[in-house]
Amino acid sequence: MAQKGVQLDRESFCCSICLDLLKDPVTIPCGHSYCMSCVKGFWDGEDQKGIHSCPQCRKTFTARPVLEKNTMLADLVEQLKKTGLQAAPADHCYAGAEDVACDFCSGRKLKAIKSCLSCLASYCENHLQPHYDVAPLRKHKLVEPSKKLQENICSVHDEVMKMFCRTDQKCICYLCSVEEHKGHDTVSAAAERTERQRELEGSRQQIQQRIQDAEKDVKLLQQQLEAIHQSADKTEEHSQKIFSQLIRLLQKRSSDVKQQIRSQQEAEGSRVKELQEKLEQEITELKRKDAELKQLSHTEDHSQFLHSWPSVAALRGATHSSSIQIRPLRHFEDVTAAVSELRDKLQDILREEWANISLRVAEVDVLLSQPEPKSRAGFLKYSCEITLDPNTAYTHLLLSEGNRKVRLMDQPRSYSDHPDRFTDSFQVLSRESLTGRCYWEVEMRGGGVNVAVAYKNISRTGSRDEYAFGYNDKSWSLYCDPNSYRFRYNNIETSISGPRASRVGVYLDHRAGILSFYSVSGTMTLLHRVQTTFTQPLYAGVWLWGSGSSAEFV
Repeated sequence: MAQKGVQLDRESFCCSICLDLLKDPVTIPCGHSYCMSCVKGFWDGEDQKGIHSCPQCRKTFTARPVLEKNTMLADLVEQLKKTGLQAAPADHCYAGAEDVACDFCSGRKLKAIKSCLSCLASYCENHLQPHYDVAPLRKHKLVEPSKKLQENICSVHDEVMKMFCRTDQKCICYLCSVEEHKGHDTVSAAAERTERQRELEGSRQQIQQRIQDAEKDVKLLQQQLEAIHQSADKTEEHSQKIFSQLIRLLQKRSSDVKQQIRSQQEAEGSRVKELQEKLEQEITELKRKDAELKQLSHTEDHSQFLHSWPSVAALRGATHSSSIQIRPLRHFEDVTAAVSELRDKLQDILREEWANISLRVAEVDVLLSQPEPKSRAGFLKYSCEITLDPNTAYTHLLLSEGNRKVRLMDQPRSYSDHPDRFTDSFQVLSRESLTGRCYWEVEMRGGGVNVAVAYKNISRTGSRDEYAFGYNDKSWSLYCDPNSYRFRYNNIETSISGPRASRVGVYLDHRAGILSFYSVSGTMTLLHRVQTTFTQPLYAGVWLWGSGSSAEFV
């Protein structure tokens, strides 16, 4: 308790301007005491106004009071200093570069805790006290400390701007309202603030509603994300089980074939060995018989020869060698051919079904499709490498550049027969199936070129309506020649206007059912867009017209 009393005594001898112990203390007529230098500095600033006041109680003096040192206070301060209890404010109380400083502190300034919109000044805790104690000051508007108080002063009239001009949408002072803003729609700044405050609250409500909606969407997306992870994990697990079953089935079939081969090998080997043993026994018997006949042939006694001949000359019936038929041996080569045929069939099935599986994976989508890109750079983000399938190429088409370029030739090429080959039109399809979002460009030379997409099961022969790109419901085709464009689907042709270019860009969003053709030069120009539903993976294709014409996927 004694320590608290000493603390109060020390604070009582602090100057309310510098907040330090009084130096050369003086007492002014209202009774408040200050450092002589502090109050002199304060009044020096008021000299031009012709009136002087107390920094604390704001009592005014017509004539500037004459300052005399208060010797009693000076002695008390000296005694207080000797006690060693003098203390300075903590460092965190002083104003830093980012803080608003008190306008009334001399020397090192303390942080302001409030700014006054009437005084246009900022105050620390001690210098703010008169705004709470003095009745006229209690009417002033106190706000959080601000460095922008001077912005409230009119630069023309040096007055506080308490009005707002709605015509010019700016704050003004009263003199502005009767001079350069005369006749304008003006209101008090408080009234404009009230209206704007209502708008602000309305905006905040909208923002808060949007925040709530967005938070709900985030929650839904999180649920979707969890559902995607769960579905993907479950599907992956089931797929691995199915593929493992297929692998085990193939391994079992491989083991069965191996067992059958070895069983057949053992059975046929046993038959051969058995016959071989019988033949060897027969050879031994025949050699013995031959030796007897040879010995009989050397007998000189005719009677003895004739007596022995009946028993020696007798031979057994047909030999085993007579049952062996000489024929070409096939061994197990037919089995190898049958297994190879099975492999080829499985590869074809996997190739076809893999495209279907890829399509199903690509169709997984919990969000709306993204909009079509607006620039070539945007399209190129979805670029894909297209290579042509030699097994589909018409015999007069020459593939080159890693099967990315096709050219129409006068003489046929020596392609092997294949069920996927087009036999009645100068067409070729890509090797890759197209799902998801894809973009590619085709550089054209020579005569007419049809840039197309088609399902894999489009006919390879028959009538034109069955196999030709654009003449059926399994293909979409853009015909390009040096003078015009024409789009065809299901044998319905549409004439298209657009800048002629040697390069055509094709954009596909399989899931959204969008197929777009662009003329590509310095800029990209949309030629035609299709909105439909694709039921199968698509394949890129070209159909060439005229000798020497070519198309390259770039």
